[in-house]
Amino acid sequence: MTYLYEKHTLMSAWVNSSKNTRQVMTRNNIKNYIVMFVLILSAASMVQNNAFATTIHPNLGTVGNFAVLGASTVTNTGNSLVTGNLGVSPGTAITGFPPGKVIGAIYAGGPVATRAHADAVTAYRALSSATCTTNEPAVANIGGQTLKPGVYCFPSSAAIVGTLTLNGNGVYIFKIGSTLTTRAGNSHVILTNGASSSDVFWQVGSSATLGTGSVLKGTVIAYSSITSTTSAVVDGRLIALNGAVTLDTNHITVTIPHSVK
Repeated sequence: MTYLYEKHTLMSAWVNSSKNTRQVMTRNNIKNYIVMFVLILSAASMVQNNAFATTIHPNLGTVGNFAVLGASTVTNTGNSLVTGNLGVSPGTAITGFPPGKVIGAIYAGGPVATRAHADAVTAYRALSSATCTTNEPAVANIGGQTLKPGVYCFPSSAAIVGTLTLNGNGVYIFKIGSTLTTRAGNSHVILTNGASSSDVFWQVGSSATLGTGSVLKGTVIAYSSITSTTSAVVDGRLIALNGAVTLDTNHITVTIPHSVK
């Protein structure tokens, strides 16, 4: 009887020990699954953030030294101030300087403007081939938004009504299928937390129109033409590949990144 009792006791202890072991293993498995899930989420977040942060900065080449570059003509009305080179190619017509003032060189055709135009075409193609990280609606107003670095794609037109905030160090590319318009008297682009106008690019499929008194940051490369109406301010560049750049009492100031040679 004593033997049977001891055997029963040992069996019970073994069963209880097995149950406890399974319970501990189950709790450990749950903890491991939770840890793995958190790590997967963290990795996914890091990949997404890296995708935004590592968007390739297009090489502007010699056009990086230009604040304004037209294809057919560059015309100006009023006391515009252009800080950076101003040029036109393949056309040769530049009018309105003076009264407009250029702090830089003026190139009415010639090899320097021709090279700058070729570099602008190369930059435009590079921007157009950038992979979208955000797809916008067909007709989109991005005023009132705060955006991180990335490639924002617009199948048709884009407008800025109100304040657009670009937040964070990195490259911002706006690929616009048709037109870019900024609202007169109510359109501002502001930069925060390390964002720089030298890292902002507007690739415009047709023409850009900057409304009266609007403030834009970044390089605009339009396939057709650019019209900057009265008192619009640009911290960046206005480049038209096939048409005219039209100015009216504007301040255009180029910000040259370290990559420009």
